[in-house]
Amino acid sequence: MKRIHLFSFITLLLLASSASAQGFKLAVHAGANLNKIDGQSFDDGFAFGYHLGVAPEIMFAKKWGIQPELMFSQTNTKTSTRFKDIYNPSLNDLRDVQLKYLSIPILLTYRPIKVFSLQAGPQFSALMSQDKTLLEDGKSAFKQGDFALVGGAQLYLLGFRVYGRYAVGLANINDIDQRDKWKSQTIQLGAGFSF
Repeated sequence: MKRIHLFSFITLLLLASSASAQGFKLAVHAGANLNKIDGQSFDDGFAFGYHLGVAPEIMFAKKWGIQPELMFSQTNTKTSTRFKDIYNPSLNDLRDVQLKYLSIPILLTYRPIKVFSLQAGPQFSALMSQDKTLLEDGKSAFKQGDFALVGGAQLYLLGFRVYGRYAVGLANINDIDQRDKWKSQTIQLGAGFSF
């Protein structure tokens, strides 16, 4: 939790110090997540979720800027038959798993032309809620935070934004043990408008 407070503070500091900048625009956006958790315990396919966010864009040079965001994101996945083999819970079927994160991506923006930008940067996510029935004893199965690298592109069309991103988790989010490493992957497609 200390990390999320630090990232929130840095994001607010960046917003406050750049609010009067010439290239400041605030946007709201929403879209779909295609996500999966890598590891033997989970289904190999991608599942749908969604995200909502606030995304200020601060251009500090003609082509360069930063886009710190505050985003609510939902991850859906399903355990595989290997989960039962590894953890031996007394469950007879595969389990749907839903994780809800508050994410803070801080994206460096390169805008070679007015209507298009490339973006990349780190993302820290704090777990807000999870399926606690994954194991019989109700033990927390997932770590409270995730760290990822994000890359993508964004189009600007008359005040609207359309974007696509790929985020790959770098941290093991398995909080049960070290028998199986779980890492997140997310493809995000979305749209928003700036004002």
